[in-house]
Amino acid sequence: MQSFQGKSVYKGIVMGPVVVLKKNDYQVKRSRIEDADAETSRVQEAVKRSQEQLQKLYDKALKEVGEASAAIFEVHQMMLEDEDYLEAIQNMIQTEMVNAEYAVAVTGDNFSQMFASMDDDYMKARAADIKDISERLVRNLSGQEDADLSDIDPSVIVADDLSPSETVQMDKEKILAFVTVHGSTNSHTAILARMMNIPALIGVPLVLDELKNGTTAVVDGFTGQVTFEPDEETQAATLKRVQEEKEKLALLQELKGKENITLDGKKINIYANIGSVGDIGYVLENDAGGIGLFRSEFLYLGRNDFPTEEEQFQAYKQVVQTMAGKKVIIRTLDIGADKQVDYFNLGNEENPALGYRAIRICLKQPDIFKTQLRALFRAAVYGNLSIMYPMITSVEEVEKIYEIVKEVEIELKAQEIQYRIPEQGIMIETPAAVMISDRLAEMVDFFSIGTNDLTQYTLAIDRQNEKLDDFYNPHHEAVLRMIQMVVDNAHKCGKWAGICGELGADLTLTEKFVRMGLDELSVAPSMILKLRKIVREMKAED
Repeated sequence: MQSFQGKSVYKGIVMGPVVVLKKNDYQVKRSRIEDADAETSRVQEAVKRSQEQLQKLYDKALKEVGEASAAIFEVHQMMLEDEDYLEAIQNMIQTEMVNAEYAVAVTGDNFSQMFASMDDDYMKARAADIKDISERLVRNLSGQEDADLSDIDPSVIVADDLSPSETVQMDKEKILAFVTVHGSTNSHTAILARMMNIPALIGVPLVLDELKNGTTAVVDGFTGQVTFEPDEETQAATLKRVQEEKEKLALLQELKGKENITLDGKKINIYANIGSVGDIGYVLENDAGGIGLFRSEFLYLGRNDFPTEEEQFQAYKQVVQTMAGKKVIIRTLDIGADKQVDYFNLGNEENPALGYRAIRICLKQPDIFKTQLRALFRAAVYGNLSIMYPMITSVEEVEKIYEIVKEVEIELKAQEIQYRIPEQGIMIETPAAVMISDRLAEMVDFFSIGTNDLTQYTLAIDRQNEKLDDFYNPHHEAVLRMIQMVVDNAHKCGKWAGICGELGADLTLTEKFVRMGLDELSVAPSMILKLRKIVREMKAED
């Protein structure tokens, strides 16, 4: 019996045989060419073939795991159209007179390393996507076929890392768990695991060559541990826990359609956080009361220029229409800090977390802000849409926002475009906003507390710095006192306050948050029913 510790990206426990997936370690050879135009044409043909393959994978994923997980293949198709990527390949072919396979492999490595070095977890996860599409191009240039991963028995999938292409080809009914040596919490494997409600571990220090197919493994997503060749006692204990989890899951499903009301009658809204239009199916599947955080920056990422007003309008409209009257809170552009976008030309900063980001960009570059506001106000006609502004630190910022809102309203009215000014709130993410929350509450319709940044700024700890993990304490008394202050000041003005940060999904704090008077908790869709269970079994006045 041998155990390894990793990081859990979805909780649960399973036991089953292992299937080890190893990459084909083929070497891409560099060779000199005579006709650069011919090689460039080969790349174009390979891109076209790859696009066709990705469309088939998208269609398959759409049927099997829904739009949220299928969307990654649309992203891959867009990446294959990226001018910087394609021009880098073409430039290498023409300047170095090398074969297409080599130019694609080197460019893929370069772009992958660039993404991997970024601070933002989302952007880091895109490194695997770049690698995936580059490997696909090389395979098509070399005449190789995709590996067939559809015919496996129910198994624990163990790999160095898994690409979206690999995961979608598997029969989802036969995947018990994922265990990978590398990967991130925002990788496609992690997203798929959360979608499928199966345990998944990343960062497990395994030597794949020492692991045999068929080996029995216990994957414990609660402890982040995987155990190979468990003894009889461990197997018996695991089977008991597996049965208990099945019973818990069945009970949770019975909570669908029920209200989030405590035993003594206090109601709390439990909403979902999402990152793109493709996640809506997951929101509805988990019976969320609404969307408490829609991250609009997905519209700005992975492209070469600003999204148009019409593009944004159609995305926002689709969300509010699909949610059919349920509240949808859309956060305005939150670019900067750990979310860098080249065409914004933000430049390098010594401390980007304290730099030019979020609402500061919008107020300094109002044309960008106005385009988004126009799209939001137009979409608000079609459903229950609310807007919240991130990274607020002063009354003056809110006043400037309202000045711009008024300008946009005048423009839309003059152009006779149908619009509605929706409910407007702010995110409380800074100690400054907390300390003047009594004044801010008089100006806005609601507060949504971003606990990730609030904890970071309160404790003076960079939450991206792994060396500081032992010091990063979101349960710190100062953080909880700040949350209480915000709630109290909101209620004094007759406004509501919620949490949309990671802390909202901390089940050890759910009862405390309800008793603190929070009106809303917005969490990952997979946590909705778990929070509902706690709320319905507690008393708010204990």
